Amino acid sequence: MRKRLLSLGVGEIVAAAVFAAVPSNLAFVAADGAEAALWFAVAPLLSVLVQGGVYWLLARKHLPATIPPHFARIYRGLRVLDPIVILGCGIGVVATWPGPSLSAVLVVFVWLFAAAEYINYFHIRLAYPWPVWVGRVGRRSTPRLVRDLRAV
Repeated sequence: MRKRLLSLGVGEIVAAAVFAAVPSNLAFVAADGAEAALWFAVAPLLSVLVQGGVYWLLARKHLPATIPPHFARIYRGLRVLDPIVILGCGIGVVATWPGPSLSAVLVVFVWLFAAAEYINYFHIRLAYPWPVWVGRVGRRSTPRLVRDLRAV
């Protein structure tokens, strides 16, 4: 279990680093004038991915117990703050909308991915291996982070 949690934690943080580095290097985004819109979409995704990565590493450190109460309080606050950030950044996307383009599709996809990651961590587990995804996502399982927050 410790190895799996380490993999999840490091994986989320590496994913955040990749999402932070890639937008600056996409020529078509600059050509479409979509840099600001893309950063408004990427910002909440980076936040949720880093939060998730840190959570998995904390969970690993405190196995078999739940995360300590002071960390649980932080994550309860993030559960309220994250949707505000996602919505605010959505407004930023609309305000800096690049118009119909490949960049616009990317911006929408990244922003929706941020919302899905938030839901996956704080409401309903959405992440399953692809072959069993359809069967398991319908179960509306409670994410481990939420179970930890309820236990503390």
